[in-house]
Amino acid sequence: MTEDAAPPGATRFARVRAALEAKQPTRGWTAAVYEFLLFGFKQGWACLFGALLLLMLFASHLVYPAHAPIARYDVLTIGALAIQLGMLAFRLESLGEAKLILAFHIVGTIMEVFKTAHGSWVYPEPSLLRIGDVPLFSGFMYAAVGSYIARVWRIFRFRFDHYPPRWTTIVLAVAIYANFFTHHWLPDIRIGLFAATALLFWRTRIHFVSFRRDRWMPLLLGWFLVAGFIWLAENIATLSRAWVYPAQAAGWAPVAPDKLGAWYLLMIISFVLVSLAHLPRKSM
Repeated sequence: MTEDAAPPGATRFARVRAALEAKQPTRGWTAAVYEFLLFGFKQGWACLFGALLLLMLFASHLVYPAHAPIARYDVLTIGALAIQLGMLAFRLESLGEAKLILAFHIVGTIMEVFKTAHGSWVYPEPSLLRIGDVPLFSGFMYAAVGSYIARVWRIFRFRFDHYPPRWTTIVLAVAIYANFFTHHWLPDIRIGLFAATALLFWRTRIHFVSFRRDRWMPLLLGWFLVAGFIWLAENIATLSRAWVYPAQAAGWAPVAPDKLGAWYLLMIISFVLVSLAHLPRKSM
C-alpha cells in the first residue's frame, strides 16, 4: 500500500490529506484555487510545530506574570515538550519525525551554548532548565526547522533533478556548521560557502506534488523562500524578548538582514540532515 493511500497506523494528517486529495474539483479556475488552498493547508501542517512554538513565545511575552514562581523560559521549555508529546500522543506526528527533531535539538543547542558564550546574542531572563546561558526551549526552535523540512519532504513527495552526490552535500554541511564556530578566530568563509552552494546546486530542481500535477522550482530558490519566512519568524520571536541580539539591547529593532544569510546556510545543514533519513529520489 502506498503512502498516499494512508495505510493503517498513519498519522491523522495523512488520513485527512488522502481524503482531500481524493476530491474531484471542477476544472478551470476552481481547480487552481483548490490546489492553492490545499498547498497552503499542507504547508501549514508541515510548520505546525514551529507555529505553535512561536505562538507560545509571543503569548507568554504578553500575558505571563513578571514575578511568577516559575520562570517564563522554564514554562516555555515545558510547553515545547508538551507540544511534542501531544503531537505524538494524538498521532499528529510520526515517531520517525520526532527522532529527527531530537537530532536538530542537539545540534542547535550545541551551537547556542557556543554562540551565547561569545556574545552573539543573549537570553535576558532567568531560568532553571538551561545549559550554561541557554534555556532548553531554544533547542526546540532549531528542531522546529528540522520538523518542517522532514514533513514537507514527505507531504509533497520531493524528487530532484541533478541532485549533487550526497558526499559533497555532507562536506558542505559540515563546513557550514564548522564556520559558525571557527569564524570567531579564523577568517569567515561564508562567501565561499555561498559560492560552493551555488556551484553544487545551481542545476538542481525540486519536484513536488501539491495536488495531482507535478510542480518544480530551483532548489536554491526554495531554500531562500523558507529562509525568508524563518527570518520573519525570528523578528516576531525577538519582539517577544525570547532572545536579544546586541543591536536590540536598548529596545527592539528588526533583525539585521544579514541574518537571512545565516538562516539560508542553516537551511542547508537542516536539508542535508533530513536527506540522511530521506534518500533524495530522482524525478521521473
